[in-house]
Amino acid sequence: MENSEKVLILTLWMDQRSQAFFDLLRLEHFPPERNFLKAHLTLFHKLPDLPEIIEQLSALSVSSFKLNAIGLINLGAGVAFRMEAQELTALRAHLASAFSVHLSPQDKQGFRGHVTVQNKTSPEIARALLAELSDTFKPFEVEATGLDLWYYLGGPWEHKQFFPFI
Repeated sequence: MENSEKVLILTLWMDQRSQAFFDLLRLEHFPPERNFLKAHLTLFHKLPDLPEIIEQLSALSVSSFKLNAIGLINLGAGVAFRMEAQELTALRAHLASAFSVHLSPQDKQGFRGHVTVQNKTSPEIARALLAELSDTFKPFEVEATGLDLWYYLGGPWEHKQFFPFI
């Protein structure tokens, strides 16, 4: 497969404490036969493996910033934490503009930052987890510390490159 045919996924890198929190929930609630990944916040689902993508990401000068977990989202067959920050919105918009000619229809849609902890289950199981998490949910902060670029391998992902924030 040529590089231009490989699909890349861009995710936000979180602080270790937050990553461990989301990973544990995902481990507990994601169907194990479908859980190939650690918890993540996807910025772009399908980018081409081109040098200009790496160049754009390498040229970023972004400081670490705080995200707010503001609530829970019912995904129908799963549950996610809704994540918001002005810096996240601005970063996503900047990159969407830089990558505009390469964006898939999914990535051209409106962005709604979230971390999925359960998916690909029955609506009943998802509603039960949503109710359980809602009972104790309080907004909290997560630190965004960089970006991760991954190869999509049809299920699992393979890490390509990390782009730390300053």
